[in-house]
Parts: sequence; structure tokens; C-alpha cells
Amino acid sequence: MAELATLARPYAKAAFRYAQATKNLDPWFTTLNLASTVASQGKVQALLDAPGLSSEAKAKAFSDVFGDALGKDFVNFIHVLADNKRLGLLTEIAEQYSTLKSQLEKTVDVEITTAFPLTEAEQQKLSKALASKLERAVELTSRVDQSLLGGALVRAGDTVIDGTVRGRLTKLAETLTS
Repeated sequence: MAELATLARPYAKAAFRYAQATKNLDPWFTTLNLASTVASQGKVQALLDAPGLSSEAKAKAFSDVFGDALGKDFVNFIHVLADNKRLGLLTEIAEQYSTLKSQLEKTVDVEITTAFPLTEAEQQKLSKALASKLERAVELTSRVDQSLLGGALVRAGDTVIDGTVRGRLTKLAETLTS
């Protein structure tokens, strides 16, 4: 995984800088996510991995899937990726671009997993508390996983806060056995 991140980083940064310079952060974000989704499809992956196709043919075939929806600049980006045999990195490039965009906009995507559904008021209270702690605007996504027994598991980027009953029991068991 680290290798993919390392390979994708210069392309994500270049796309981000270009989008920022041309004031097209959101359109590039949307297009990168769309291209990433398409590239992850089985038949498209097979096309991108085909050893008999030239990089030009792969880039053209991939771009043709979208018709005129990509725009000239993004098509050029696809060609650069194809020329460098990096079309398979579109998902990682999109993820890194998203991270750069979030850092610029001082936002963070937070996923909270609880044993029971949260009310709207609880979600708002958690969102405000996390925004204060993280010093960023919070985009909260809530999930239910009844196997947690109780409490909450919060994921914000690389930060994970495990306040679940299961997590506390596991930590207690580790403390008692060490």
C-alpha cells in the first residue's frame, strides 16, 4: 500500500496544484472520483492491464468511455498517466487529492460507528465537539454496527478514537494479562 501511495503522490499533487491554479478544485475532485470509480471496474481494469495495448490506445479507450465529459485538461492528465503506466493508480490519486483538498479547506471527513442509531441532536453535538477538537469543519457520517455492544468508534483521517465497550474490554483484558 505504501508503494502505491508513493507512486501516486506526485500525480495527485500535480493535479491538485493545477486545479488550484485554474480555480477548478471541485470539478477536478468530481472527475477524479468518477475516473477512479470507472477504473476500478473489472472490464476497465482488464483493458488498462492489457499487455498488447499501447499507452496511447489505453488512454484513448479510457477517455472514450466518458465521451466529452472529461474536458481537454483531464484527458491530457489521463494520457500522462498512461504514458507513465500509472492509470492503475487513479483510485490512490483520487484519495490523495481528496486529502489535499480537505487540508486546504480545513475540513475532515469523520465516520462514527455506534451500536445503536444516533439521533440528529446527538450527531450535531458530536460534530460540534469534534470540530472544536480537530479545529476543522466536520463532515460526519454515521454507521451502525451492533457487534460493538455500546459506545462509539470515531475515525477522522488517521485518527481513531475507540470508545466502544468491545474496545474497552479488549484493553482491560490486555492489561490483566500483561
